[in-house]
Amino acid sequence: MQALPEFKRVVTGHNKHGQAIVASNGPTPNVFALSSVPGTVFHELWNSSTSPALLDNANDPSSKPLQLSPGPFGSVIRVVDIPPDSVQNQVSAESAAAAFAEIGESHAGTSQPGSKHKLMHRTETLDYGIVTEGEVWLVLDEEEVHLRRGDVVVQRGTNHAWSNRTEAMARMVFILLDGCFAAELANGQGASA
Repeated sequence: MQALPEFKRVVTGHNKHGQAIVASNGPTPNVFALSSVPGTVFHELWNSSTSPALLDNANDPSSKPLQLSPGPFGSVIRVVDIPPDSVQNQVSAESAAAAFAEIGESHAGTSQPGSKHKLMHRTETLDYGIVTEGEVWLVLDEEEVHLRRGDVVVQRGTNHAWSNRTEAMARMVFILLDGCFAAELANGQGASA
């Protein structure tokens, strides 16, 4: 399994005269390789804790433990490297559950015996997912969609997993926004709009 190419994160800011500057330029310093799912790597790029986001020169807010979802009124942008299912499928049910604990949300994992994928999960977020390398399948309760480089998923709090059915690594960029389930969807039931 070949590693994916490194990428650069550029963060802007302002100097003491209010002029636009580059605050940092280089690899993201906040990278988390999941021990419970080998090959899965989270590159935490940035996050905000309010909406509207405070535009200031504060320190890097992503320099903290990995958390799957943003906090209330927050947002997260990250890159995730997704290993082939030949690796993910070797993960036990216990390791799959441990993966969600490792990313700060043990309650997000929804996999049960007979689930379509061991890493099924659901968060109360609006997620924009963009495939940048390789191919993945979006696995939902009743459907699956094959995605290639450049494809975008708008994921609205549904139960899902990402399945890489090739032998090459895949990479996706995710932008997560704090969300709130509609009353009829709060317990995972109900039809989509």
